[in-house]
Amino acid sequence: MSQQIKQLRTAVIGAGKMGNIHAKVLHKLPQSKLVAIADVQQEKGKKLAKEYKCEYFSDVRDLVGKVDAVTISAPTKSHLALAEVLISNKIPVLIEKPLAASSEEGRKIVALAKEHNTIVAVGHSERCNPVVQAMQRLKIEAKFIEATRISPYSFRSTDIGVVLDMMIHDIDIILALAQSKIVKVDATGVNVIGDYEDICNARIVFASGCIANITASRLALKTVRKIRVFSRQAYLSLDFFKKEGVVIKADGNIDAVKWVKEKQAQGDFDFTGVNWPDLLHIEQLDIDDREPLRVEQESFLNSILDSSLRPEVTAEEGLAALECAEAILKAIKEHPWD
Repeated sequence: MSQQIKQLRTAVIGAGKMGNIHAKVLHKLPQSKLVAIADVQQEKGKKLAKEYKCEYFSDVRDLVGKVDAVTISAPTKSHLALAEVLISNKIPVLIEKPLAASSEEGRKIVALAKEHNTIVAVGHSERCNPVVQAMQRLKIEAKFIEATRISPYSFRSTDIGVVLDMMIHDIDIILALAQSKIVKVDATGVNVIGDYEDICNARIVFASGCIANITASRLALKTVRKIRVFSRQAYLSLDFFKKEGVVIKADGNIDAVKWVKEKQAQGDFDFTGVNWPDLLHIEQLDIDDREPLRVEQESFLNSILDSSLRPEVTAEEGLAALECAEAILKAIKEHPWD
């Protein structure tokens, strides 16, 4: 795309819940002029198009020549077919997570992007959560990661299980933190409502020695989205839902550790009245509270306008998350509850 474009003509495919949110964001961004909504369901598509005073199309092929960037927020099973039409015509796309219905289809999308030298971003919006953005600025080397993502049943995304629906957010974050090859995956899961797993726990071992333990459930009584990260540099306890977190840096607590060791060496010191947290220097994570989807879309559009920039999550990263998710699903099948 030409760097001379100051405002990109954008479109959203899919007029469901996420499509609505993307349309709202694109309508407001200065880099975007929302010109079209596409959806095979005419009533939903026309209604959203009318709301934002833009054109409606039932066929993705009608977007060619009319848009500079497209967000695909349609059912996962249709991602490859939709992306193929657009990428083949050199139209950059942002594809809602997961990248595709399978890693095989995901690899085809990555190959198409390379063949046509076209930008493909993946909508792992949790990577754009201000808590994750703040954590990334610390540049820590994770050694153990524990992530929990649970919520009540939402009655949507019933065409996929909890791994591809929810856990994949944490998989993407963990892969970005670990920056290492996966060497082993163990997992257990169970389906309760339908044909796909609703609860899953997975353990991922990386070549670097980093280990991640992930739990996801869409049958919980409350919403929890938390992650704890242990590294040589710091310990982090983060809450994605509340958008807050604490950091205990190793270099800021040397004196506390030294004091404890000295008292232990005495052999007769009474630790009964000592409260460990009172000894520590604990920092609140410096969080810039911005809307994740806005950050995601800005990153995508700016990467089109400026070739030196890249999307927040690339197609290759989206594929890596999908491949890891499939390894977890395979492990679930290998360790059935029945």
